[in-house]
Amino acid sequence: MAIQNFPQSLQPIIQQGFLAREFQDGLQSRLSFRAIADREIFPNRIGETVTKTRKGLKTPVTTPLAPSVNTNFDNGLTPSTWSVEQYTLTINQYGDTIDLNMVSEGVGIASQFLANARTNGVQAMQSLDRIARNALFGGAVGGVGGYLGGNTRVIVTITSPATTVRVDDIRGFQNVLNSYGQVVGVGSTNGMTVTVGANAYTLVSGAPDAVNVSTSPSGLSGTLTFSTNVSVSDATTGQPVIAATAPLVLRPNGRLTTAALVAPTGTYGASSYTPGDTLGIQTVLGAVAALRMNNVPTVSGSYNCYLDDQQMLGLFRDGDFKYLYRGAYGSETYQAGSIVELLGVRFVPTTEAPQQLSLGAGAIHRAIVCGQGALIEGDYADMGKMDIPDAEQSLMERMDDVVMVTREPLDRLKQIIAQSWYWIGGFALPTDATASTSIIPTSTNSYLKRGVVIESL
Repeated sequence: MAIQNFPQSLQPIIQQGFLAREFQDGLQSRLSFRAIADREIFPNRIGETVTKTRKGLKTPVTTPLAPSVNTNFDNGLTPSTWSVEQYTLTINQYGDTIDLNMVSEGVGIASQFLANARTNGVQAMQSLDRIARNALFGGAVGGVGGYLGGNTRVIVTITSPATTVRVDDIRGFQNVLNSYGQVVGVGSTNGMTVTVGANAYTLVSGAPDAVNVSTSPSGLSGTLTFSTNVSVSDATTGQPVIAATAPLVLRPNGRLTTAALVAPTGTYGASSYTPGDTLGIQTVLGAVAALRMNNVPTVSGSYNCYLDDQQMLGLFRDGDFKYLYRGAYGSETYQAGSIVELLGVRFVPTTEAPQQLSLGAGAIHRAIVCGQGALIEGDYADMGKMDIPDAEQSLMERMDDVVMVTREPLDRLKQIIAQSWYWIGGFALPTDATASTSIIPTSTNSYLKRGVVIESL
């Protein structure tokens, strides 16, 4: 696969790095969900699931040592240790390719060569961005659920007290962390405290429906079984079902479920207009406060808020936001129509935010405010490795842990060049269950503390 096997017009492009530069520019064309991921190198094979253990912290000591026990070699001290928690990560391979026919392209072969490289870079970026998003919201294989997990609602009213309740989404209700920090399935000996309606019950199992009817993005409808009967008033259609360890989900005006969101009424700007449950600054600040109370680290000084343009529109219509920028309508913020950084939050508009069809009030939009380490990205250690001389490796480039491969014409007519990319890795959601109130007094019981989802219309 030597460079001399390529057309003369393409050899300078390869030698001077133009091809790699086009691929990299496409790969880094905008901010993505990968920006919040901590990257680790994994030597495992494709298809393997890796269980990783990370340590927690120790409880602060606030009691002075008694002088009377400050004796012997231990000085009256009893050794203690830090707690641990685990997460799993599955290594898979992703990739795609595009062909370039040197004969049919004719004189435009060089520009098409570069265009293909850039298109591959954009596709690779979007692919990894979407894989990261799916893990962030929906959870990784063998985990405790994503940032939409453990927060759902009843979809069928029971006629009499019963132990089983049908819900819109069972993600986040299937696994728990045991006392050793291991992820185990919910069961009679590993129960989960879940609030259904107004009361708490102990969950012992969760089973998916044969036919999925969930309205949540990539959701999984099913039945939750509890150790005791659930009252009819609690298990009525629309009642919230929230796990004690669920990540925080915020909605404007304190709505308890997605289906409870209220649409705006009237025409914007008219005296009769009411905004309904659209995104506002106060809800975003509530998410920031929750992250800070859990001592979540920022991403380069600010928390990232990924949201779609409809939620951005609601933000610009928010009264508190307009008051904040009163007299500054010539600012770059208004001129550009987007927010870069505001109040410790970096707003990142994206078309990849999870979408949901109308539940009656309108389409549901979801933003997520998150800090560093909300995701773990595992990259395969041997990507791009080839057992050929270094001189031949100019046609394989590894950039941002994505490998670009350019193959010389190997078809019978020696006409078709293949331009491909691949990535071997996976994403996992690390938990912070060991960051309890004994260590961080303002922390919550959530397994996942590094992100807050905001649902709005």
